[in-house]
Amino acid sequence: MAGSRPRQNTMSNSLTFTDLGVPDTLDRLLSAAGVERPFPIQAATLPDALAGRDVLGRGRTGSGKTYAFVLAVLTRLAASATSRRAGRPRALILVPTRELATQIDSVMAPLARALSLRTMVVFGGVAARPQITGLRAGVDVLVACPGRLADHVQAGNAHLDAVEITVLDEADHMADLGFLPTVRRLLERTPHRGQRLLFSATLDSGVDVLVRRFLTNPVTHSVDSTLSPVAAMTHHILHVHADDRFAVLVELTAAPSRTVVFTRTKRGARTLARRLAAAGVTAVELHGNLAQGARTRNLRAFATGEAHTLVATDIAARGIHIDDVALVVHADPPVEHKAYLHRSGRTARAGADGTVVTVMTDGQVAEVRALTRKAGITATTTRLRPGDALLRDIAPGARKVVPQPVPQSPAAGRHEARPAHGGRGQRGDTPAQNSSRRSVSTRSGAAAFSARARSGGRRTGR
Repeated sequence: MAGSRPRQNTMSNSLTFTDLGVPDTLDRLLSAAGVERPFPIQAATLPDALAGRDVLGRGRTGSGKTYAFVLAVLTRLAASATSRRAGRPRALILVPTRELATQIDSVMAPLARALSLRTMVVFGGVAARPQITGLRAGVDVLVACPGRLADHVQAGNAHLDAVEITVLDEADHMADLGFLPTVRRLLERTPHRGQRLLFSATLDSGVDVLVRRFLTNPVTHSVDSTLSPVAAMTHHILHVHADDRFAVLVELTAAPSRTVVFTRTKRGARTLARRLAAAGVTAVELHGNLAQGARTRNLRAFATGEAHTLVATDIAARGIHIDDVALVVHADPPVEHKAYLHRSGRTARAGADGTVVTVMTDGQVAEVRALTRKAGITATTTRLRPGDALLRDIAPGARKVVPQPVPQSPAAGRHEARPAHGGRGQRGDTPAQNSSRRSVSTRSGAAAFSARARSGGRRTGR
């Protein structure tokens, strides 16, 4: 992400990237960025990928898959005798989301420039004309979401017959989002003898069909069990009364640590982010209803520390990496255990520690117990009220604002307890609630920021 620096802790082994075949130029850049030793998925896959073999890499979220394929692609292209041509990328990296595409390119671009290689990102939600211009100028590595790339291919702006290496990242997530038919059509346009690298946390949801159809004698490397919980995570379940839910969320997110809060619905993310901002928390939202410009601005605000709380749907549960996320809060417990593990994987990345909290109301006890059992995690369950000392233990540090819980009517509290439907908007609040919210926002130093967050980062003055 813009504003976030790639960070990777030193591993215990003495293997270096140069030992694996990565050029000295890239090794120096990696070291300067704090990436000094390869992680297991990188050490396992790079030798085979650099030898030109098809690779199937499986590893839990946060295991370092991005550098594993980025370094392989750049090293092989730099050693290739071919040159870039207009509208014909030499390598293709397919990803499920715009945010992941942007993040991969931000990691790859400085490395590519050092090798005189050109990268480009293509996804929907933005104007197509600049993308057409970039494709015509020629690109070595194209990072793309399937839908917009398919549009460019159909329009004749992009041709995939010169692709030497194809990477599918988060392949299982692409399957979950329904992209596999488009992915298959795109892969069929790449040369049959081209190298293919597929990285995925699991092989379900039709990913195995892609492996059998498009990978030739792939070498499989698995790091940790698929979807395994991370030992460095501490898991808490906070059993709260429905009327106390929002106040507890305020206390957790008012801490100075970087926090990601997950909701089930887009409406729920929007409502919660705005209520937190009104309570003095520097919170921004991320969900599919936001325009791409707002999504980019909000992620940048979170990455740079302008906002320290990101309220998101599962759009942020896969692939998005922001340094130093200390706390993940499931404001709405996810529907199934895989989503729990993927969401939780936004913290405790690359060897760091992290804390995961699930906020559970009385009506959610059975589903949360089943969820944690299937996820294979052991969580400490605590029944508490706002102001409990455990909340400061979980999210330590001096609060930047004094938590000012917004009063709720019994009806509003009951609605908050039904996360599958999101929260009620501010329109449903009582005059007393609105008055309290305005008072809190005025008292806090985050009032101006709250206005920008609600407008997706734009200045508001009229």
